[in-house]
Amino acid sequence: METDFTQHSAKTEKPCVLVCQYKSCLAAGSAEVLAAFEQADLSDFSVIGTTCQGQCSSGPTVRIVPEETWYCRVKPQDVPVIVEQHLQGGKLVRAKLHPRIHMSFGY
Repeated sequence: METDFTQHSAKTEKPCVLVCQYKSCLAAGSAEVLAAFEQADLSDFSVIGTTCQGQCSSGPTVRIVPEETWYCRVKPQDVPVIVEQHLQGGKLVRAKLHPRIHMSFGY
């Protein structure tokens, strides 16, 4: 189900897990990623399938708002790790962070 975040944000105060459901992400398995988030125990979050989030080459894309954390190339097996480590534990899953949005520099 495609839902626009702007329309939904007026209806909820909960943080949201946005899972792209547009063409490129769907072809890469985003429907299964959305289903995995919907099945997780996320009573403190809304889980929403969205239209294009503009990161087609890195899909499936998962965006956590309002904090603006972006995960890329998310597979269904990544969802429990994101849920437990980030959404419930407060620690980012560095291996899945979108590198163009969350730049990391090592020297």
